Amino acid sequence: MLKQFVVFPLEDELYGVDIHQVMRIEKMLSLTRVPNAPPFVIGVCNLRGSVIPVIDLKQRLALPSNLDENAKIIFVNVGKQVVGMTIDSAVDVTSIDSDEIEPSPSLVTGIDSQFIQGVAKVSNRLLIILDMERVLTVDQLNVLADMD
Repeated sequence: MLKQFVVFPLEDELYGVDIHQVMRIEKMLSLTRVPNAPPFVIGVCNLRGSVIPVIDLKQRLALPSNLDENAKIIFVNVGKQVVGMTIDSAVDVTSIDSDEIEPSPSLVTGIDSQFIQGVAKVSNRLLIILDMERVLTVDQLNVLADMD
């Protein structure tokens, strides 16, 4: 069965999120900082009248964080919460047969393997498929829900 993923680079690696979880992708929006928010929460933004928390995905994955003018925000549904995540640059959509997705090896690019749903080869590169339900814990989602 073919699955579609939104693919984007972080540092030198390719990451993917199930297309069914992605609401939209925007250029960097104006963010308002939130006092006492977790360190990876860089603020909230107004998206069509809704206040949406935005996290620094690289910081959450323990990667070096540096946003530039190409940065974008990908808005995803995580549980019943919409969360914005910063990504490095433009994105692509790719289809992968579910048979080609392998379980996560224990050591992939130094990020916590609990965040990884699986890996697949795309154009001779490794695609790390993120498990969005694990990138943010239930407690963290509750904190983010209280921000809107």
